[in-house]
Amino acid sequence: MDFVKIAEGAKKASLEIADLSEEIKNKALLNIADKIEAEKEEIFTANRQDLTEAERLVESGEITKSTFNRLKLDENKLRDMVRGIRDIAALPDPVNKKLLVRELDENLTLYKISCPIGVLGIIFEARPDVIAQISSLAIKSSNAVILKGGRESVNTNKKIMSVILSALDEIPEFPKNVLNQVFTRDDVGEMLKCDKYINLIIPRGGNKLVKFIKENTKIPVLGHADGICHIFVDKTADLAMAQKVVVDAKTQYPSACNSVETLLVHKDFSYVKELMASLELAEVKLISNPDSWSFEYGDKILAYKFVENVDEAIEHINTYGSGHTDAIITANKDNAEKFMNKVDSAGVYWNASTRFADGFRYGFGAEVGISTNKTHARGPVGLDGLTIYKYKLVGNGQIVGDYASGLKEFHHKDL
Repeated sequence: MDFVKIAEGAKKASLEIADLSEEIKNKALLNIADKIEAEKEEIFTANRQDLTEAERLVESGEITKSTFNRLKLDENKLRDMVRGIRDIAALPDPVNKKLLVRELDENLTLYKISCPIGVLGIIFEARPDVIAQISSLAIKSSNAVILKGGRESVNTNKKIMSVILSALDEIPEFPKNVLNQVFTRDDVGEMLKCDKYINLIIPRGGNKLVKFIKENTKIPVLGHADGICHIFVDKTADLAMAQKVVVDAKTQYPSACNSVETLLVHKDFSYVKELMASLELAEVKLISNPDSWSFEYGDKILAYKFVENVDEAIEHINTYGSGHTDAIITANKDNAEKFMNKVDSAGVYWNASTRFADGFRYGFGAEVGISTNKTHARGPVGLDGLTIYKYKLVGNGQIVGDYASGLKEFHHKDL
């Protein structure tokens, strides 16, 4: 189908779902979760087909090993996917919330009300669980969505979307064309030009993908290009805590965007050898003089540097970091507060792994991605990040002329 026709259909659907009841949306989500669980073996079969084909792409250098690792869908990931959908259903409806109620004058009341963004264009690489996450978030936040996944996960993406759409077909009240899927490189180009119908583009992939999208569209883009995350081990850090947190942040899922890429260590930290030994034991390759301090390894590789104090650590992070997630390990509360106030990132942590930067772990149910933007939405973007707001004014025949002439006055009373 012509992409513009798909976009037109999505726009129409976005206006229909904007008025859909929370009850119907939740019914749809729970049916999707049940269907995915019931058809998981077919999903795994499709995923194995993608993995077999992706092995050849790794060998030819067309995709990286870290991309291949993100592609695999196993029992744990599918369990989390289903749980995430059910968690989203259990969350409060983010639409039609009163954010402000202000009486401008008697019988003249202003309401600031949350509402859907409209049509979301999602472009992502690998990670087939993205289909279910974003579809569920879009449904709950009353947005329509057009999804374009990478070629390396096409079979899994098609199968999961097929299961989701069959679940929605069983809900008669649910509008058609809320969820849409496209597949070709040409579709990406058309999506980026489609500012008449698409309200927000969300890319989930590497720096190259995000940079290309930002440079080739007039549509607002929400996302992050790099995950250059840091951990600063202060001189007062507890060794056991530092070992546990840094190893987790690097090895629990090395290809994730919230995996730590640079370790900063206070020059007077007494247990450097023990800390480095724990990383080497976890099979982490340590680099003291990297070609760039702004490189995302996506692997069990960790750059490290010794710094004079917390101020140098903050300066380094704000210079070379990507504004994603950064952490400090310290027993010094003043240093922790200075770090968390002055590091300019979407997530700043004290004595915790950077891997916590995730919508599911934040209790958002899931996320459409992590934003390093400083407008609208920042950090893991869940339901609230997929809403905007409108102002509703309810009056009783008032006119501005009466206030301009002084006949009437505003009293601006918050209710």
